Amino acid sequence: MALYAVALFLIVLVALFAYNYNSIRGQLDVGTAYGARVACSCHYVGGRDIEDCRKDFEPGMEVINLSINDERKRVTASALMMESATAEFREGWGCVILTDEQVEAE
Repeated sequence: MALYAVALFLIVLVALFAYNYNSIRGQLDVGTAYGARVACSCHYVGGRDIEDCRKDFEPGMEVINLSINDERKRVTASALMMESATAEFREGWGCVILTDEQVEAE
């Protein structure tokens, strides 16, 4: 009986994820872009350590992972292997979000 309850719970969980997939993906897209931009500004403009920059994140952004490329002055934020965004520091412009094409071209 417990096995059926677990199976039913998993089916409901998968169904809820599938139903809300577009919304989840959209929120992750916005969250990674925001995270990359904030962390890039914090690190390259503010001069703070990248881990200290996590303090600037909004509640709920714990799933966002950050990686830095000091050579190109870039910060990439990714979430759940579904979405990612990259921000690059440009002198006189600050940190700007790069398109996927810009990231792949270099």
